[in-house]
Amino acid sequence: MPSNDQSLRTTRTTLAVILASYLMIVLDLSIIISALPQIQESLDFSTSSLSWVQNAYTLAFGGLLLLGARAGDVLGRRRMFVIGIGLFTAASFAAGIAQTANWLLIARVAQGVGAAIAAPSTLALLTTSFREGPERTRAISYYGAVAGGGGSIGLVLGGILTSFISWRAGMFINVPLGIALIWAAPRYLPETARNPGRFDLRGALTSTLGMTSLVYGFVRASDAGWTERWTVAAFSAGVALLAAFVLTERRAAQPITPLRLFASRERAGALVARVLFVGALYSAFFFVTQYLQGVRGFSPLEAGFAFLPMTLVVFSMVFVVPRLVARLGTARVLIVGTATALLGMAWLSRVGVDTPYLTGVALPMIMLGLGTGTAITPLTAAGVSGVAPEDAGAASGLVNVAHQLGGSLGVGILITVFAAATPHTVDAADLAHGVSAVLTGGSVMLALALGVAMLVVRRPARPAQVISLEEALAEERLAA
Repeated sequence: MPSNDQSLRTTRTTLAVILASYLMIVLDLSIIISALPQIQESLDFSTSSLSWVQNAYTLAFGGLLLLGARAGDVLGRRRMFVIGIGLFTAASFAAGIAQTANWLLIARVAQGVGAAIAAPSTLALLTTSFREGPERTRAISYYGAVAGGGGSIGLVLGGILTSFISWRAGMFINVPLGIALIWAAPRYLPETARNPGRFDLRGALTSTLGMTSLVYGFVRASDAGWTERWTVAAFSAGVALLAAFVLTERRAAQPITPLRLFASRERAGALVARVLFVGALYSAFFFVTQYLQGVRGFSPLEAGFAFLPMTLVVFSMVFVVPRLVARLGTARVLIVGTATALLGMAWLSRVGVDTPYLTGVALPMIMLGLGTGTAITPLTAAGVSGVAPEDAGAASGLVNVAHQLGGSLGVGILITVFAAATPHTVDAADLAHGVSAVLTGGSVMLALALGVAMLVVRRPARPAQVISLEEALAEERLAA
């Protein structure tokens, strides 16, 4: 029988494996951002097509998350975890050696697929590895801290690697870590029981391809115009595919997204608000990086550290907001957080060629981070509250899907705003003007999110509900 010391070491190793895998997935959402100007120059991306370096990952990740969660239920969580990490690791190596833009984008799609397979298993394996009570609560708090702080680490690490080595190092860093996780998983992670069921492949494909078509339509419109035939074709295909998705989910015996989840006005409103909120946030990350390097002359390292004040504030709010929600209710905290983020984004939208970093960038980003850290948790709580036990997994996954797809759609839409505000040849002044226009568009998106929160997400959650949602809240802090 193992001693208490041996048991404690095994428990710590299990937690380390789970947290390291989750951190690797979270890092890839942000580690590439500081390197975007170098990637654009190295592989000849246009300004609009550069957004696909991020969108290729988030669309595949978000679009296949529910299918990945279903695969874990049916085939076993540890098995799917290893398969997902293996694919993610191989795709990271392929991205690191990419010689063309298309090569990199295909590798980023494969990374997203691997993340979609592995990510749903991380929290499930954590909850099966730790007893309910203080032990599990402590483990989940670490999990939430990794989710909240991972974006900050990714931005800084991406800047360091790009400045001193290459943007490719941000992809290669996943390879040794992934190999170590594949080795450790069978030794330290428990396998979960398999549950017979069906895979809703048609639903997964139509939803993912439909959203991809819509995002492609927005990106293409920024270059070719709204009436160009391929732009129109992309929008038409997107609408048709999403209509096919809805029909598929109505008829499927085991749908990947039960449509009854949208019957709650509060839940549906929370999902819409999340898409708007995250769309604005991802766009700020994407374009402020280019502003700092293209206008202010920051190095990738300096640009990465420039985001640190914002992301540290987000990280700190991970530990504060659940108590606020328990005391004040979901709706009040959500409204205050969204309003604070809106003020920060509006302030940040005033950037120009000569804007001081401290008062024109750092302080508004701190306010944006404060609002983001405050709003993400109640958005999640509203998105999963009141669901039946059999729908809890699907509802939690749907929140994460809204997060990933919201980011892709937001960047795709605001790319067209940038294109309209700048000529084809962009100097520093034009770039600053375009980024300012994009951040103004982000402010409009946050204002719409605030309106949805005030009109729809208005029923405060009871403290007991917040506590029962603890595990779902930890899972959905992915993009904080």
